[in-house]
Amino acid sequence: MIELWHNPRCSKSRQAVALLTESEAAFHERRYLDDAPTLDELKQARAALGEPPLIEMMRPGEKLFRELGLNKTDGDDVLLQAMAEHPILIERPLAIAGPRAVIGRPPERVLELL
Repeated sequence: MIELWHNPRCSKSRQAVALLTESEAAFHERRYLDDAPTLDELKQARAALGEPPLIEMMRPGEKLFRELGLNKTDGDDVLLQAMAEHPILIERPLAIAGPRAVIGRPPERVLELL
């Protein structure tokens, strides 16, 4: 089962949902803005992504990123805490299937988990 961290207002996220639906994949939509991931879940997602630099899991162009005074070179603890407190900063869509995960940019990447 794939868990898709989804924002229905995001076109890339909607495209990922459509691709998974068309592929008849078993998946669960998690509207992560309403059901924010915990710090531990963010760490697990990062591990499933292969331990990328945290900034790759974030939306640094988001207005809130600048308003919070965040920087791409901030430490892991700072960036993880920011994502936990402000899930809008998490890059989307993010698809997780057990020990593997992908960021759906482009949305077709979610099909790698099938």
